[in-house]
Amino acid sequence: MRKLKLQMQLSVDGYVAGPNGEMDWMRWDWGDDIKNYVKDFTAPVDTLLLGRKLAEGFIPHWAGLMQDPATADHFTKKMVDTHKVVFSKTLKESAWENTDLAKGDLVEEVNKLKAMDGGDIVTYGGASFTSALIKAGLIDEYHLFINPAAIGDGMPIFKQLKGKLSLKLIKSQAFEIGIVVLFYVPAS
Repeated sequence: MRKLKLQMQLSVDGYVAGPNGEMDWMRWDWGDDIKNYVKDFTAPVDTLLLGRKLAEGFIPHWAGLMQDPATADHFTKKMVDTHKVVFSKTLKESAWENTDLAKGDLVEEVNKLKAMDGGDIVTYGGASFTSALIKAGLIDEYHLFINPAAIGDGMPIFKQLKGKLSLKLIKSQAFEIGIVVLFYVPAS
C-alpha cells in the first residue's frame, strides 16, 4: 500500500495561510540543509495530490520555474515531471500536462490511488482540501514545516476534525533559516 504524505508549511500558531490566503510570512530562502531534507523526502514520491484551487497556481508556477535555467533545479524538475492528480468538482478536463482529474468520492479515489502499484504520494494542499483529507483519516505521514512566524489569524488545516487526532512524533529537525520540521504518523 502506498503512503499519502502531507508536506505543509505552517505558522507557529498553526495556520497555512492568512485569512485572505497570504503566504508572505513563509521562509523561502532555504539553505542546502532543508533543500536536501525535501529532496530525500520527495525521492520515493511518484504522484502529487492537489486540490483544484492550489493546482491552478501550483502547476503553472513550477512549469514557469522550469523555463528559467536559474530556477530549473532538481526540485523544480521533480514538481514538473511527477504525475499529478487534481481533485475537482468543477473542472471538466485537465488543462495541465501529466495531470489527471479525480471527480469522485474523496475517500474512494484516494484509497484507489493508495492501492495502486507505485511510489509514495504527497499532497501540498490547499487548506480546505488538506482539511478534508485529515478529517477522512487518509494522511499516513505528516511533515509539518513550522515557520518562525505567528500570524494571529488565518486558514487552519485541523479545524474539520470532529474528535482528537493522536499523532506519534517520528522525527523533528531544525534548519538554519529557523524552520522546524515535525514528522508525525497517526498514533495507533
